[in-house]
Amino acid sequence: MPVKRLIRVLQASTFFISASYGVMFTMLDDYRDEYGISESLLGFVVAVGFFASFISQLSLAPLADRGHSRRLLVVGFTTVIAGCLLMALGTSALALIVGRLVMGLGTGMSLPALRRIIIVADPEHLGVNMGRLMSVDVAGFAMGPVISVATVGPLGIPAPFLVLAGVLGVAAFILGRLHVPETDADDRPTERLAFDLLRYRAVTAAVLIGLALFLMIGTFDSLWALMMEDLDAPEWMANVGITLFALPMIFLGPYGGRLSQRVGPYRAGAAGMLLGGLFMCMYGLLPSPYMMMGVFLLHTINDGLTVTSAGVAIGIAAPPSRQAGAQGLLGGLQTLIGGISATAAGWSYDSAGRGVTFVGCAAIMSVLVAIGLLLAGDLRSKRPDATAETLEPVV
Repeated sequence: MPVKRLIRVLQASTFFISASYGVMFTMLDDYRDEYGISESLLGFVVAVGFFASFISQLSLAPLADRGHSRRLLVVGFTTVIAGCLLMALGTSALALIVGRLVMGLGTGMSLPALRRIIIVADPEHLGVNMGRLMSVDVAGFAMGPVISVATVGPLGIPAPFLVLAGVLGVAAFILGRLHVPETDADDRPTERLAFDLLRYRAVTAAVLIGLALFLMIGTFDSLWALMMEDLDAPEWMANVGITLFALPMIFLGPYGGRLSQRVGPYRAGAAGMLLGGLFMCMYGLLPSPYMMMGVFLLHTINDGLTVTSAGVAIGIAAPPSRQAGAQGLLGGLQTLIGGISATAAGWSYDSAGRGVTFVGCAAIMSVLVAIGLLLAGDLRSKRPDATAETLEPVV
């Protein structure tokens, strides 16, 4: 299969597996009303998927570097299908927790393998390909609630999960027949986990920039609606804010990938996070929700152009034989820091107020970026046309 066609198939697969992960967010009230599941248990159902994905990305994703990329894709998608069926048939909190756990494990093992294939198959267009992949990932996640809204009313709660299970079954069949680039037998790593990649200063630098992004996302997503309500903003500002936050990532992702390709992902990512920190400070200090919406629009454009940078930086920093492990390491730590920052932001907002919370987040982001740039060294200006095999691990 030609490389471009292979990448399109993988991008389409990403869209549907991301849709399966986002489909339940508009169904929480249906679970509460139909099955009598409490809000606290529903919150745990949502959270368990993210924690399962974190564990899976760190522990299972490195298997893709050892000659098992296609197998991990097929097993991962099949596992997500099983989770969808459990979510469709389950009527208790325990069944939903198990279903969401299984879906998280499948997503966590398959997406890093998928990214590894795209990086290795077409390294000359790493930035553009990763930008497009990010766009379809976000678009799929945003499409999940649309699928649930369109199907739950006329067909019932199981419908969206059954629809996606069928589509993912077709995707798994196609993925199982693909010929994908695997790591040569002589180059396959022996490490079971990917934490040793942090010996590479450039990898650590990329991870720190990626963590700054999810620190910002966790803080913003958990506080936006509360902040708008406390400022007596119109209801639409709170309701559409997080949805609008994702839209520029869908449309600007490919352009952001090209930006990383041209100026280097470390420069693009650092600049984007420093600007993001400035916007976070404004959220903490501005008195009017309308002024915040103006900042918000600039913020979404900035993120749409720069969120791909950490993944591209990992792509040029990690050895070709460790790409899946490196992507899993980044994604797993980002998931973890997103959950931690959301929890900490709620506590800080209640105890210290809006200004301290957002300015404090911006300060931590700046520190992470500064350390990342320091560790990147000469790679600060490196573009994705260099081979990572020339890098030496430096503690």
